[in-house]
Amino acid sequence: MDRSRRLGGRANFASVYEAGVKETRGPLRIFARPNGLTHSRFGISISRRVGIAAKRNRIKRLLREAFRLSQRDLPSGYDWVVVVRPHEPAELDEYRLLLNEITNVLANKVEGKTKSNE
Repeated sequence: MDRSRRLGGRANFASVYEAGVKETRGPLRIFARPNGLTHSRFGISISRRVGIAAKRNRIKRLLREAFRLSQRDLPSGYDWVVVVRPHEPAELDEYRLLLNEITNVLANKVEGKTKSNE
């Protein structure tokens, strides 16, 4: 995943959290916010409660790879922040399925929210 697809910085994460659009499935809670770009950006928040550094890093690598492989299937033009809750690392395909499922639900929520505000 190239750097332009990564979401970084405390302010960017805070703005996605403040948008208030979130969905939880299994060990992942994903927050979404339209970003006004032609591509999506992806950020990961993972606490020490999830496990030792090696475990956290493995989960982050798997999630980044799942995002990279699924980019064309995911709704574009969003900032996604994934908050990882404690769990044993899953397989790459499981993370891809979770990402696809959650992001589509969130995109529908965002669309519904913007239509109700008009």
